[in-house]
Amino acid sequence: MTDCLFCRIVAGDIPSRQLWSDDRAIAFLDLNPWQLGHSLVIPRRHVVDGRQDTEAWREVAAGLTAVAQLVQDRLGASGVNFLANSGAVAGQEVFHFHVHVIPRYDDNPGMAGLSRRDPQAAADLDGLAARLSG
Repeated sequence: MTDCLFCRIVAGDIPSRQLWSDDRAIAFLDLNPWQLGHSLVIPRRHVVDGRQDTEAWREVAAGLTAVAQLVQDRLGASGVNFLANSGAVAGQEVFHFHVHVIPRYDDNPGMAGLSRRDPQAAADLDGLAARLSG
């Protein structure tokens, strides 16, 4: 789908700070992160959301595990939140299935901070991508 932002990222038409990929999914840094290392894992094929497509969940599973391990090993995250919004009313903004991997740190536990984006976490996405993928 040429009008889908994430399909264009998969196709390489729009650059991303990719952290992981396989033949079924890719993971990249979120441009408006809630936490340092906030990433998205998406299937390569276009799926609107995960409500009716259980295969889409299987496609992203390895990426979710890989990114969670990356942010733990390279950024010192103590845990992660996995978040998938399905439908506009649930907060989905890009209608290509994606799961947020949101690192959690000892000095900022819980979900309270997720109501706002963290501009410092977005300050050096290139450097962060190098730390996570290098």
